[in-house]
Amino acid sequence: MVKMNIFKNFKIPRKYFNSIILIGNFDGLHLGHQKLFRKAREFKKKYKNKIGVITFNPMPKMFFNKKLKNFKLMNMSQKIERFKNQNVDFLIDQKFSKNFSRIKADLFIKNYLNKRIKTKFLFVSNNFKFGNKREGDINLLKFYEKNYNYKLIIPFPLKKNKKTISSTLIRKLLSNGKLDIANRFLGKNWEIEGEVQKGRKVGSKIGFATCNIDISDYIIAKPGVYSVKVKLDKRTKKINGIANLGYRPTFNQKKILLEVNLFNFKRNIYNHKIRVEFIKFIRSEKKFKNIKLLTNQIKKDIKVAKKSLS
Repeated sequence: MVKMNIFKNFKIPRKYFNSIILIGNFDGLHLGHQKLFRKAREFKKKYKNKIGVITFNPMPKMFFNKKLKNFKLMNMSQKIERFKNQNVDFLIDQKFSKNFSRIKADLFIKNYLNKRIKTKFLFVSNNFKFGNKREGDINLLKFYEKNYNYKLIIPFPLKKNKKTISSTLIRKLLSNGKLDIANRFLGKNWEIEGEVQKGRKVGSKIGFATCNIDISDYIIAKPGVYSVKVKLDKRTKKINGIANLGYRPTFNQKKILLEVNLFNFKRNIYNHKIRVEFIKFIRSEKKFKNIKLLTNQIKKDIKVAKKSLS
C-alpha cells in the first residue's frame, strides 16, 4: 500500500504533474472500477507515472437532487482506504459547488486537467459526463487530446450475465435484497460504517441487546434481517452478529435504523465508530402481533445467521 496524499483542490505539487488520472465517483469501488485501476497500475509500471484520482464531494447527483438522502454505497473514509489499496499516489477530493458545476467542459479540460495538473493519461468510463449542464463527454475529451498532450483511455465496461457492472446496478440489487449478487459485483462484502448511538433499549428489554447505528446517507438496502460481521477497530477481530435494517414496525417506528446484536459480546461501545459487514440476507422485515412472536422469530433468525457465519 503506497502513501496517498489528499488535496482539496487542483493546486498540487509539481511532482504530481504528468500523472495517470482517473475521474469519477467510484462509489462502492466495484469490479468495474477495479478493472480501471488495474489498467492504470499497468500504465504506472510501464511509464513510471504516478496515479491520481479526482472525485467530487458531495457526489454531483446528490448535490443537484437535495431530496436524494440515502444513495451512497460507501462513505469517504471507506473510499480513501480502498484508493490506498489500489496503489493511488494522490487524491483530489474536489468540493462540488454551484460555481464549480458551472465550469464549461472545454475550460475544465484546459484550465484544470491541463494547466493545473498537466494530465498525461486520462482514464474515464465510456458514459462519463462533465462540465456545465453535463455538456462534456468522451468525444470532447478525445477532441482536445492532441491540443493538451494527454492520452484518453476508456476501458470496455465489465459485464456479468450481459449486465454492465455499475454502482447503479449494485444499489438496485441491495434495494431488492439481492445481497449475494451485490457482494459478488462489489468484489467484497458491502459495509456500513457508523457511530453507535444510545437507543430506546427495546432490544435489551426483550433479551437481545443491540448497537444502534444511524445509516447517514448510505443506500437503504432491503429492510430486513441480515447476518453480519462487525469490526470495532483495526486491531480487533471481526465479531459475528445479526442485524435488523429497517423501521421496526412492531414498535411503530418511522425512522430507518440499523440495529446489530453481537454474539457473545458484552462491552459498552456507545459513541464508537464501527463497521458492519453484510454477509447474508435472511428475511424481510415484518410486523408481529406481539413481543412473544417477535422474540421467537429472532431466536430462529439467530440460528440461521450463525449457520451462515460458520
